[in-house]
Amino acid sequence: MKNLPSIGEQRAYVVQVQPADTASFASGQVHPVYATFALARDAEWVCRLFVLEMKEEDEEGIGTFVTVDHHSPALVGSQVHFTATVESLQGNALICSWEAKVGERLLASGRQGQKILKKTRIDTLFASLQTI
Repeated sequence: MKNLPSIGEQRAYVVQVQPADTASFASGQVHPVYATFALARDAEWVCRLFVLEMKEEDEEGIGTFVTVDHHSPALVGSQVHFTATVESLQGNALICSWEAKVGERLLASGRQGQKILKKTRIDTLFASLQTI
């Protein structure tokens, strides 16, 4: 690993809510607003921005958890500003807290974890799952 971040260091990401990001399932659309599962995807991305700077060529990040506390809705077309903050870095395990806002309004918050592993280790792990 390289470019290790400091506790409290931040990264930001802005996303515009698209129709595909709404709360829709096999039964159809539930609500025409930013879905919790889409929030989780984008929260993982803002935290992954650290991983992209940290990983060596032969390494990759792999998510270990994501939590989402969904506080208020965001309509299609809304600009959502994500901020990730490093909570801890222990060995190869990075944990970030994150927030998503529309303007000054808190949309969601949570935590996200990633581990940086050798690509060969990830490949071996995935290959072992194919025999189960």
